[in-house]
Amino acid sequence: MEAEKLAHYREILTRQLRQHSEIVRENQSDALEMAAADDGVKDVADMSVQDVSQEIEYRLSERASQTIADIDQALLRIDEGSYGVCGRCGKDIPERRLEALPTARYDAECQTLIEQSSGEDEHATL
Repeated sequence: MEAEKLAHYREILTRQLRQHSEIVRENQSDALEMAAADDGVKDVADMSVQDVSQEIEYRLSERASQTIADIDQALLRIDEGSYGVCGRCGKDIPERRLEALPTARYDAECQTLIEQSSGEDEHATL
């Protein structure tokens, strides 16, 4: 891939990395605020709402952390010179796919085969 295009994707990935890192920080901050707001006096409904809220914060943070790991891997592939090459078949990943999903490791055909064989989408929400 041309150096100019790699720089373009590096910029996109770096911007996404900053955004998702901020999301993780906000989620952690929200979770700490929820824990600090615990006055020890709760009824069953309050406890249930708090449990659900904490679970949502946990899952959002977990999802953002996975996205950060995917971005880190894509940046590493740029550094190694393998960015934009399908990790399964070795063909170039179309730029249209990389624009839509800059962290893509596989071309669409291989991604579909992987998802079918595993029975799930590796990027599906939890």
